[in-house]
Amino acid sequence: MQLLRRAYERFAALIHELIKFGLVGAIAFVIDFGGTNLLRFGIGMGPLSSKVVATIVAATFAYLGNRFWTYRHREQSGLAREYVLFFLLNGIGLLPPLLTIGFVSYSLGLHDAVSYNIAQFIGVGLGTLFRFWSYKKWVFLAVPELAPEKSEEPAEGAVEKVGALPHSDVRPHPDVRSHSDVTAQPDPLTTS
Repeated sequence: MQLLRRAYERFAALIHELIKFGLVGAIAFVIDFGGTNLLRFGIGMGPLSSKVVATIVAATFAYLGNRFWTYRHREQSGLAREYVLFFLLNGIGLLPPLLTIGFVSYSLGLHDAVSYNIAQFIGVGLGTLFRFWSYKKWVFLAVPELAPEKSEEPAEGAVEKVGALPHSDVRPHPDVRSHSDVTAQPDPLTTS
């Protein structure tokens, strides 16, 4: 039963993170896609430079949303460190959209809005998979689990020696195993 509870808690926590990450990502996606199209087709910037500028604005929003909402329960290792890592990883995550847009625009010679947005959509999907994995791994770190503190002195009324019985005339039930009979089993859900 304990195993099922731990599995549910881990799964539920991941689902909540995915939902929050998805909502922040959806808003950042609108900023990125809308901004890219505005810069590319409204202002007339180049296909790659419009993507870079819009991605910087969207990434700033995504950082703030993820730091202060999605991963607020995770350890904070310093905003400057996180911000630099976040943008470094976003730079890597920007490569798939730039490659697909560059391929469609320069290799295939397609400069229409539909081809541009299909390339952008495919690239953003690939970049998003990388960003979700990398944020959890390097930017928004898990809070380390603390081991329970052991008290040096036994509590009042506590038995001082493990296995010692409080009364000499009380014997354990024959079906009850002693501590030496029990072997620890590894937790199958823990990851290293």
